[in-house]
Amino acid sequence: MAQRVFATLAELSASIGLVVGPTAWGPIDQSLINRFADDTGDHNWVHVDPERATAAGYESTIAHGFLTLSLIGAFSPELIAIEECPTTINYGLDRVRFPAPCPRDSRVRATAEILRVEEVRGGGQLTLRYVIEREGSDKPVCVADQLSRRMR
Repeated sequence: MAQRVFATLAELSASIGLVVGPTAWGPIDQSLINRFADDTGDHNWVHVDPERATAAGYESTIAHGFLTLSLIGAFSPELIAIEECPTTINYGLDRVRFPAPCPRDSRVRATAEILRVEEVRGGGQLTLRYVIEREGSDKPVCVADQLSRRMR
């Protein structure tokens, strides 16, 4: 899927409700899960111990919810660009849910729905609803309303 390029904030604002994407599929393997555990200090066995995770009834270890959430940073540039506002600053999150687990060796991709566009000094504030889906699953692994400032 090609990135959707908007010339101006006004053009983006006229697209409220538009769903952009999906992105290309990206892998979630045990190496990525382990690196995330090391980087965050979250070594919960359900993420890093395949034998224990399987014994507990999971098909494998599962990715941290916050790992799937952090992929928004990687997926975002694949989805939307605003020519008059080339700089993006993460401004926070309004709502985050992890409706389904993301087992090791999954592939995920994202879409973004344009919820709000507000003028702020020097640019605009966007609220986008990211849905990160796992290949072969009926439920997404992460749904998050992310706020960003797009600056001129």
